[in-house]
Amino acid sequence: MRVTQIPFKTSKMVASELVSINAKLLTQAGFIHQELAGAYTMLPLGLRVLTKIENIIRAQMDKVGVEINMTSLAPIANWQQSGRFETVDVLMKTTPANKVSAQKNTTEYVLSPTHEDMITPMIAEGNRSYKDLPISVYQIQTKFRNEPRAKSGLLRGREFRMKDLYSFHVSEADLMRFYEAMKPRYSAIYEKLGIGNDTYITLASGGDFTTEYSHEFQTVLDSGEDTIYLDRENRIAYNKEVTSPEDAKKLGVDFSKLEIVRASEVGNIFPLMTKFSKAFNYTYADENGTQNPVFMGCYGIGSTRLMGVIVEKFADGKGMVWPKAIAPFAVELIDINAHERGEEIYTKLQDTGIEVLWDDRDERAGAKFADADLIGIPVRLVVSAKTGDQIEWKDRTSDQTQLLELNTVLERLKI
Repeated sequence: MRVTQIPFKTSKMVASELVSINAKLLTQAGFIHQELAGAYTMLPLGLRVLTKIENIIRAQMDKVGVEINMTSLAPIANWQQSGRFETVDVLMKTTPANKVSAQKNTTEYVLSPTHEDMITPMIAEGNRSYKDLPISVYQIQTKFRNEPRAKSGLLRGREFRMKDLYSFHVSEADLMRFYEAMKPRYSAIYEKLGIGNDTYITLASGGDFTTEYSHEFQTVLDSGEDTIYLDRENRIAYNKEVTSPEDAKKLGVDFSKLEIVRASEVGNIFPLMTKFSKAFNYTYADENGTQNPVFMGCYGIGSTRLMGVIVEKFADGKGMVWPKAIAPFAVELIDINAHERGEEIYTKLQDTGIEVLWDDRDERAGAKFADADLIGIPVRLVVSAKTGDQIEWKDRTSDQTQLLELNTVLERLKI
């Protein structure tokens, strides 16, 4: 892609309400555009990153489930039947915007923050035998939540993207087997995203789903909104909410000996048990024809939130630093008064299958270099009269440059 193809420019200043690191840098670099507090448009560079994150998530989820895409609009009746319509504190709904619209249709709908209330009756329609179970389905879709504080950029949005997977089982034991099998799937995702070493399975409250604990995946982050008690040696952590004396006794943990750090949640898994199957009268017939409640689990990862966490985790004083697996491009090419040479290298890189962003603007070298650091693509290539037939290579996280032949550059980028 040529920079001149992108109608969204980098900027030095952002709106004063964008206080988080991820909101500032993503906006400055032209990755996102804020439409209202907690809602962002994904611009070309941002969309490329988000798509790569979601494809990494999808690759792991395809191993355990099948993908669907549910509606964002949900009947209020479903939420009333589950008993959650009056209790979920972030729930939003639609209404006709004006009298003209109301004349056509006055029906109100829930804007789904999550989909247990929709998926349960849907799966129940055709899966009433023990032979039909277990079942697991997932989606990656836009969610809506009435967050009271949407000042953390992509870390906490009112409109955001999320992967949610739901599993259905004949017994608690079968549910927990699947539940435990999901943990390494999540860990594989974080490893691929470049945050695996700093992301820990974290015990958290089961909420109103279970008397046992649920599990979060928390990435150690100085700007994180959560406090966790971390056991680095055993790679397990405990959310501050489960560090009472009663929890300490139940878990056999001396929390005073653990490291207290800030972290940001990048995923969670819940054993829903029979909460929703009972609400929607979802039972299955066993081998003897006896009706039994279906056991359920849910497993979430916020993909836009992950994008924000990764920015916060790796950014430096110059801008963003993207892990190779999700960088919008593998390389950024800059030509300094060498447009013909730049186009030659750009074409060669593309023909070789290498993702390249070519800064083909008629702009001074300093501005191009500053934008390259801000955007955070892993490798910067420069061609100019000074480099001659060679190409200057610079890694985003290094101050060192090298002059290389084109074939050497291509070989390096293929690895």
